[in-house]
Amino acid sequence: METKQEKKESPRTGGGISALKFLPLVVFAALVIVFKLELLLAAPIATFVAILVYIFIYRSNFDIALEQGLKSARSIIGVFFILMFAYAVAESFIATGVGASLINLALKLGVTGRTVAVISLIVTCLLSVATGTSWGTFAACAPIFLWLSELVGGDPILTVCAIAGGSCFGDNIGMISDVTVLSCGMQDVRIIDRVKHQSVWSCSCLVLAAVVIFLCSLHLPNTQGDVAEAISKIPGEAYAALAEERPVALELLSQIEHGVPYYMIIPMVLVIVLSFMGLNTLICLGSGMISAMLLGVIAGTTTFPEWLNNQVLAGFRDAGGSVVIMMLWVSVFGGIMNSMNTFDPLAKFFVKISKNVHQLMGWCGILCLVGNAALADEAAQVVTISPIIRDVVEKNVECEDEKAAYALRVRLATLTSSMGIYGSELIPWHCFPVFFAKIATSVYPLHEFTAIDIISRNYMSFIVIGSIIILSFTGLDRFVPMFGLPDKKRVRLKKETTTPCLLYTSDAADERSSVK
Repeated sequence: METKQEKKESPRTGGGISALKFLPLVVFAALVIVFKLELLLAAPIATFVAILVYIFIYRSNFDIALEQGLKSARSIIGVFFILMFAYAVAESFIATGVGASLINLALKLGVTGRTVAVISLIVTCLLSVATGTSWGTFAACAPIFLWLSELVGGDPILTVCAIAGGSCFGDNIGMISDVTVLSCGMQDVRIIDRVKHQSVWSCSCLVLAAVVIFLCSLHLPNTQGDVAEAISKIPGEAYAALAEERPVALELLSQIEHGVPYYMIIPMVLVIVLSFMGLNTLICLGSGMISAMLLGVIAGTTTFPEWLNNQVLAGFRDAGGSVVIMMLWVSVFGGIMNSMNTFDPLAKFFVKISKNVHQLMGWCGILCLVGNAALADEAAQVVTISPIIRDVVEKNVECEDEKAAYALRVRLATLTSSMGIYGSELIPWHCFPVFFAKIATSVYPLHEFTAIDIISRNYMSFIVIGSIIILSFTGLDRFVPMFGLPDKKRVRLKKETTTPCLLYTSDAADERSSVK
């Protein structure tokens, strides 16, 4: 009698089978992009389609097919504990005034028509790092800076693009960003190692984007505007729209208008300092939550019962609700797709045309971008594409030691996150530009923003995506501190079948080996 394993090893073959493997992905993309279904609904449907395709190709049964996906889901369970803390920290930082203190401090610089776009970029970068949310940052900052732009004669398109680009900065590099946590968990790397790896490169992209935006603003007036006046001009309809789409933005706006003590930035500084000291991620996040509560009580922005019941619990509930369920479904989907070796032909093509590891990494970045465009969701891309590109590297790269292998996984985590977050802003049908355009139009009805508006002058996103692709393909990343890959003596493409690449594996939040 033929065993289950034998059935798995005797798949159907033929020209149409490779195409059939892509059917679940096509269904997933159609549900999200064409039919506008929520990911929480689209992912289970696409998963069941993937199960049926698996059963047909491998002459298998439902249990075996499902198990292929559950293996992937089990591998990221540890990520969810960090994710719960990250969401709780974000809620604490917003409610206690950490984010508002950053904005008010930055606005002390003075805003003119020439500087409003640049300052909006910098402020949103800081706020997104503090809160870990790109959408919340955009919703909170768009009404302030768009109306400031109106007061001082700024360019609304340039300003809204600067807000969009800056809002994604912390979502890509911030310690409490769900995408940061998820991308690191999928590659089994410490969050702080990835943050260190990309810190100089990310800040360089920010500086370059700020210079470009400022140069584009030189023809604008140099008259100074008042923040309080800008907030007073926000129409009631805008507040109603924010209450429906992003209620957290209302709390931030109120704190910015009435002011919070500047010492409320201390919790964010504490998280960053402790992280760079090498402490466990959960300890860093827990310290941020507790310090935000203590300082918030002193500042009068919260009380202990409010912090515990409304902020910590809300963060745990958000992470433990739809977010976790969605990610579990997507990870099961990705596991089944990976078990069918769906992307093997594409991966083999990338390997064939790659002359070195740098070029292979560049193609892995392109695959992340394609996956993001197909799934129209950055988290789905991270979960689905991460195991694929990791498998490509494992099978085709020979590493000298554990540190070299770990360094490659750190770069893969950076690729999935950067292509997910910033790539999202350059895809017209993606939820990012669509949401940003909707919010911007709601809070600033003087202009009907479109997704193309959000993309057209989003210099930050263009610079991030363009630079990481160019640096990866050319090997010029070696000139960026902490960003370069190991040299050719330590990592190289396999010329023939050799000993498998030594890939050190740790838990996502593990504090063991790191890049030195």
